[in-house]
Parts: sequence; structure tokens; C-alpha cells
Amino acid sequence: MRKRFYTKQTTFEFTHSDLSKAKEPHYYTVSEINTYINQKLKSDDVLTNIMVKGEISNYKTFNGHSYFTLKDSSSQLSAVFFKGYKVNLKFEPKDGMNVIITGKIEVYEKNGRYQLYVYEITEDGIGQLHIAYEQLKNKLSNEGLFDESHKKEIPKYPKCIGVVTASTGAAVRDIITTIKRRYPICKILVFSTLVQGDLAAGQIARQIRHAQEYNIDTLIVGRGGGSIEDLWAFNEEIVAREIYDCSIPVISAVGHEVDFTIADFVADKRAATPTAAAELSVPDIGEIKYKLNQLTSRITNNMQDRTTVNRAKLDEISNKEIFKNPISICDVKQMDLDNIISKFDVLSKDIISENRNKLFKLENSTVLKNPQQITKDKKERYLRNVGKLEVLNPLLTLKRGYAITKSNNKIVSSVKDVKAGDQLDIEFDDGTVNTRVI
Repeated sequence: MRKRFYTKQTTFEFTHSDLSKAKEPHYYTVSEINTYINQKLKSDDVLTNIMVKGEISNYKTFNGHSYFTLKDSSSQLSAVFFKGYKVNLKFEPKDGMNVIITGKIEVYEKNGRYQLYVYEITEDGIGQLHIAYEQLKNKLSNEGLFDESHKKEIPKYPKCIGVVTASTGAAVRDIITTIKRRYPICKILVFSTLVQGDLAAGQIARQIRHAQEYNIDTLIVGRGGGSIEDLWAFNEEIVAREIYDCSIPVISAVGHEVDFTIADFVADKRAATPTAAAELSVPDIGEIKYKLNQLTSRITNNMQDRTTVNRAKLDEISNKEIFKNPISICDVKQMDLDNIISKFDVLSKDIISENRNKLFKLENSTVLKNPQQITKDKKERYLRNVGKLEVLNPLLTLKRGYAITKSNNKIVSSVKDVKAGDQLDIEFDDGTVNTRVI
């Protein structure tokens, strides 16, 4: 069977047996051989659209294009993933990841190596949206965007609620209906946005920023239920970071109760459904009225009880004698005052009489009549005491021929107080002699 293949310069035609049966040697260039093999691969129905399962190894990216090796337990295959095909990729491939790749096998003629040209990558057994979801969730969690310490308190009695969602559909109707039913005095502002599709994430983020220009107490961000693809805008990083940076407390309300998005983890509060978000954002005015009625009843009963008690106390006080005959208190007090004045008169006269007697005695005493006598008596007493002290003065004893013997400044009064070799000081009236005991 004759085959035809083409190069940039010329066209070749030969049979499979030509290489072995040619009478004269016929040579082909390397480029011709690589081109021929590449044409063979391109014409193969299996290799032009093939799915290959393996493990990613040595994954590298240059200028947006990614190059890696796909391997299994016994072999490996070079692969290239051009950036034009990576536009719809929701996750970042990594070394060690088990994947299923859709692509084609061709020869890279420049080096004669065949390789896998990748159209699409999915993790083995898991969709690429799920991979992207887990990767972003782990990334933001490690950055602290899910930490409870960053979450703001949802106001209990808001004046205005903002809602970032599609302006049409069941979600916005459920939110508005629920808020108006539970808390009709609250104002509602709807910031319309796409909630699915490639443009949805950017619009949601812009409307969250726009809502912060208004005096809003709580912001609800969400949509109704759907598939993971429908809800994907709320798994985008741009939306997650905008919710985290929002100055208004945010309630995330995406999908149904079983649906969890990245927005749910970043938001200050997660609601299972848009209706649940509306219930979380406002109180029930019926409950408020009931509590107010209870408080009013308690206050009224308390005031009535206090009034009854105080009226009884007032009646008791009003019936006391002081209020019936107040002048009687003055009469009693007047009598007490008269008694005090009388006692004061008696006591003052006694004090005056006693002091007059003391003054009379002082005026007739010898001290006042002859004050020099006091000095004379004290002088005589002083001289008598000095005479007594002179008798006891040891210096007078020395003048009479006696001496005082001391050892180490202590008076020696017995021979028992000294021993041979002791130094003694013998004090006379006119001096001191040093001696030693032999």
C-alpha cells in the first residue's frame, strides 16, 4: 500500500517495503522521518482524541504554558498544556496529583519526541471544580479569612438591610417577603447582580463594595439553589476577599441547606437558605410586641404594688400623733428647755462659788504675801542636798590619805580580784601610780 506525506519543501511517496526492498540505497533526512511519523500519529483516530490516566510529575510553567511528565508505575509520557486551553481550568495542577487528561499525541518534530498535548485536566475521580474549591478553601483558611476572631456581630434591630443577589427570581422575593413579614419597619435595598456565569463573580464583588456606600446595618449576599456550576461565582476568590474586607456584617445565603460555598466560610454568618438569612437578619416584630406587652404588664403591676405599699405607709404616718397634734411636741420640748436652763443656772452658781473660794484662799496664802520665802526655802533645801552629796564624794576620801586601786578601769575591792602579773592603777588625791602585782 502506497502512502503519501508532505514536508515544507517537497512531497514523498513510498510503500512500506521501500526501505527494505530498494535496489539502491535511498536516504531520508531526520526532518522527513519525524514529519512522516507525526503524520502517522495525526491520522490515528485514537491518538487524536485520547484520555490518559496517570500521575503528574515535574510540573513547571513558563510564559503561561505548563510542561510536565505523566507517569504510572512503569512508564512516563511528556505532556504540554498551552495557556489557551487553561482558561477554563478551575484548579492548579500539582506534582503527585492523579489526573485524567484529554488531549492528543503528536511528535514535536524539532527534537523527535512524541508528547501529549493537553486539552483538559480533571483529577482522577474528582471534578476540577471540586479540586479548585478545596484548593481555595485551604488557601484562605491558612490566611485566616475563616477565623472567628474576624467575624462581626449581626445587629439585632437593623434599620436597613442590603441584599446582593439577582433582582429577579425566588431568592430575592423570599428575602423581601420574609423581612417585611417579620420586621416591616426595616428598609430593604437590593443591589442587583448576576449570580452565575463567568461575569457573575466580578459583579457580585462590585456590588458588595457599592453597598458600603450606604447606611446599611446588615448585608445579605446569596442566591437560590443550583448545581456546583451554578453556585460557582460564590466560590471565587474575588468574592471571598470582598466579603472579608466588607465593613458591613455579611450573611451568606447561597443555595440550599446542604450547599456550602467559600462565601459561607468567610461571611460573618452563614444561613442555610435565603429565607433563613432574612430570618437571621431581623427580629420577629410579633415577638417584640409580645415581650413589650409582658414588660408593660410587669411595670404596671410593679407600680401598682409600690403604690399600694407606699399608700399604706402614708396612712400609717398620717395617723401618728405628731401630725394630729404637732403643737404638743413643742410643749414637751419647751419643758425640756426650761429644765436645762434651770440646771444650767444651778451649776453655774456652784462653779462660780467654788472658784471664788479658791481665789480667796490664794489671796490669803503666804506665797502671794511673801514670794521671796519660796526661793529661800528651795535654796536651803538645795544646800542640804549638796552637803549630803559631798559626804558621799570619793574624792574627799582621797584627800584624807586613802587611795583607789583599779584594774582595767574597774575598782579592786578585794585581793581575790587580782593575780600575779596584773597591771594596777593606784589613784591618789594628787595623781595616779601604775604598778604590777608580784
